[in-house]
Amino acid sequence: MEFKAAIFTSAVVAMVLCSSPAFAQKTKSPPAPAAVILPPSPAPAPAPHHVDLADLLSVAGPFHTFLDYLQKTDVLKTFQNQANNTKEGITVFVPKDSAFASLKKTTFANLTQDQLKSLLLYHALPKFYSLSEFNKLSTLNPVATFAGGQYTLNLTDDMGTIHVKSMWSNPKISSSVISTRPVAVYEVDRVLLPMQIFKSDPPLAPAPAPAPEVAKASDEAPSPVSGKSSSAKAKAESKSSSSHHVGVGIASYLILAAASAGGLLLLW
Repeated sequence: MEFKAAIFTSAVVAMVLCSSPAFAQKTKSPPAPAAVILPPSPAPAPAPHHVDLADLLSVAGPFHTFLDYLQKTDVLKTFQNQANNTKEGITVFVPKDSAFASLKKTTFANLTQDQLKSLLLYHALPKFYSLSEFNKLSTLNPVATFAGGQYTLNLTDDMGTIHVKSMWSNPKISSSVISTRPVAVYEVDRVLLPMQIFKSDPPLAPAPAPAPEVAKASDEAPSPVSGKSSSAKAKAESKSSSSHHVGVGIASYLILAAASAGGLLLLW
């Protein structure tokens, strides 16, 4: 009986403890972790601007000869893909039309299709370079071109004047057509001529025939001074002729007079 009473008492005490606030506080479940607030994700970078080299070269320059060769050989597509579909970008050295005209026409007409393609690829570097980077780039000479292999260039930066040296020409960069990553296009005043294609210095185009000389004013009309001289000379000649005629007349008269006198003496 006492055992049952002890069990009952223990049960009552346990019930009281479990129902007390202190016990409830101790057995309370841990609080949920605070929600983590993430910063807003940055907006995606804008897509790089598409550069159309054909449009660019057709309005700048004049670079019509170089552009015509690029289109005929499909090298334009190679440059276009490098410019818009790679991280490296491209640097192109574009000769003016006058640079091609300064060379004999057979210089390019006698090239094979592969040689012409290599010549055009030789005018580009497979990476974007701003003008400020050429000083450092010149320390890495010779610099590989898009033509690959031994088709290299030597670059020099002399106080901001940049020269692009090939075997048979050493043109300078005369202006920047565009220099915005990933495309740089620079104008040069001569065609780059590698020794892998040209074994000797290509001949220059013959000099144009000189224009006919315009007749001088002195050939068309006499000057006032020369006119006066001619008039004075004519008067002097006329005067001399008149004196000659007068002298001849007097001499003839004297001869006739002497002959007449002689006749009279004979008659007497």
